[in-house]
Amino acid sequence: MTAVRRVLVIGLDPTRLDGWDPAPVQAAIARGQATFTTHGLEADLCLVAPDDNPLATIESALTQADYGCIIIGGGIRGYEPLLELFEQVVNLVHRLAPTAAIAFNRTPEDTAEAALRWLR
Repeated sequence: MTAVRRVLVIGLDPTRLDGWDPAPVQAAIARGQATFTTHGLEADLCLVAPDDNPLATIESALTQADYGCIIIGGGIRGYEPLLELFEQVVNLVHRLAPTAAIAFNRTPEDTAEAALRWLR
């Protein structure tokens, strides 16, 4: 467990994915982000597009603050064509934030709870 109460949430940017309406996911992300303050946590959001150098964006985010927990969202880890990206993200987090816990949410709305499993 860690004392740092700042979280980085890494996920896919729903506005940058073709072929579907991003509004419901954006709304769920907003609801999820709002719960962080309820739990006394600070949270930064790093949304990436798979075809737009996501690792550089994530690396930049990881170096901006000291994070107690990094959440890797289901869009990156649960979509088979992005398996290699998921592996790269986990290894990047491991290298750049070695003391941060890594956690996984079930939905955008339970992201704070995922972090709290490791920040209590």
